[in-house]
Amino acid sequence: MDQAYLRAHPEHLPTFLTHQRIRETPVGGGSVASASRLTLDDGTSIFTKTWPSGDPPRGFFAAEAAGLAWLRSAGAVPVPEVIADLPNLLAMEWVEPGDPTPAAAERLGRDLAALHRSGAEAFGAPWPGYIGPLPLDNTPTAIPWGAWFGERRLLPYLKISADRGALSAADVTLVDRVISGLASYASSEPPSRTHGDLWPGNVHWALDGRAWLIDPAAQGGHRETDLAEMGLFGGLPYLDRVLDAYDEVYPLASGWRDRVALHQLHLLLVHTAAFGGAYREAVRAAAGSASRTIR
Repeated sequence: MDQAYLRAHPEHLPTFLTHQRIRETPVGGGSVASASRLTLDDGTSIFTKTWPSGDPPRGFFAAEAAGLAWLRSAGAVPVPEVIADLPNLLAMEWVEPGDPTPAAAERLGRDLAALHRSGAEAFGAPWPGYIGPLPLDNTPTAIPWGAWFGERRLLPYLKISADRGALSAADVTLVDRVISGLASYASSEPPSRTHGDLWPGNVHWALDGRAWLIDPAAQGGHRETDLAEMGLFGGLPYLDRVLDAYDEVYPLASGWRDRVALHQLHLLLVHTAAFGGAYREAVRAAAGSASRTIR
């Protein structure tokens, strides 16, 4: 099997893998799906993702494929091309890894600005979404951003986190206060075309000297959410250079630094919902800061 054959017959890929007709090398780093590098007969490589045990949730890989294609269609930032989109497997072009550099970081800032400026028709997306292993309500809506963010991006994961005991009653009350404040929170930003899950692990520094976006939960959202998420979990290398370059070409609204914790709260709640109480203190800190921001 070479790439030309695979592109013409993507449905045959699982059979070739089952019968070990393709060299497969596991790739680490994924927290949800299992990843591998496949070396084809023509010497090229592709990157594949599969569910580690049994079948994935319905539409799981289709959501990622749709998001990758939507981000890629903007022509603004490097995004891997999807080669095979199957119910139990996603295959895309292999992007040779490299090292982060100041120049790549500045280019990423400008690329993200162009991506966000390409816009979205509404908050949400035309396909059912996932973020990590959890469903993401992408129902397109014209309601104001504050109400949408509270109802669709905070409340569902707050409920899951509370149900599994990852947050205490006091934690839930604190986040509820943020959600209530967002109901009337004013934001003049139009929907941006966003990655939606842009923590540092979803920026792939490539050998070509650029930063690629991978593993999206793509959606129409607030551009500050993408930028805020890059500061989570240790922070993106050269983040200040990314943000400065972004702000030069697509200036951010006044006070955006004060809103970072508000925008980070979504992804932190996703982590308590999916992975448990280890992220509880981060949720509390972000919710405390956010509640002061939206007073």
